[in-house]
Amino acid sequence: MKLMSYLKPPPQWIIFVTVLVGAFVGLLLYSVYISNAYSYLSDDPKTCVNCHVMMPEYATWQHSSHSRVATCNDCHVPHTNPVAKYAFKAMDGLGHATAFTLRKESQVIRIKERGSVVVQENCKRCHSELVLNVGLLNITPEKARHGEGKLCWECHREVPHGRVKGLSSTPNARVPLLGSPVPDWLRKQTNK
Repeated sequence: MKLMSYLKPPPQWIIFVTVLVGAFVGLLLYSVYISNAYSYLSDDPKTCVNCHVMMPEYATWQHSSHSRVATCNDCHVPHTNPVAKYAFKAMDGLGHATAFTLRKESQVIRIKERGSVVVQENCKRCHSELVLNVGLLNITPEKARHGEGKLCWECHREVPHGRVKGLSSTPNARVPLLGSPVPDWLRKQTNK
């Protein structure tokens, strides 16, 4: 008799919650796959054009002198330690993904305060011997805002993204196009 009590079917709410959680996890995994979210763990610059609004930045970087020596992450991500690097990438990427998904991205991308701090530090990190003579090692975005010096890109405006910014500035840019996230077997089924 005790064995029969263990074989009772689960209550209806358990089945409903299990199906609901399974559907949510499935949609989450599909969203990660279709958005190429795993590619953001790399330092590949092609990752930056997962969103169409980054194509002008990618194209202008690709034709700059920096493309031979630096990736996007070399300039736009802190290099103090791996935890800071990936935490910054996660927060920044989540903001970009949210804006893109909700169609709130601007036509002209402008760096935010947090990003300008990181880029300025990375300019100084790579070009420390050059800026030593100019006296820019202590310049921060906060000091520059109060007239106590200039940020690197205030003089070097065309490095590495060019002077003109926006989707219309590089309409025929040759950028890597992403492959379709639809698996081949599904594409064949839908083409029948």
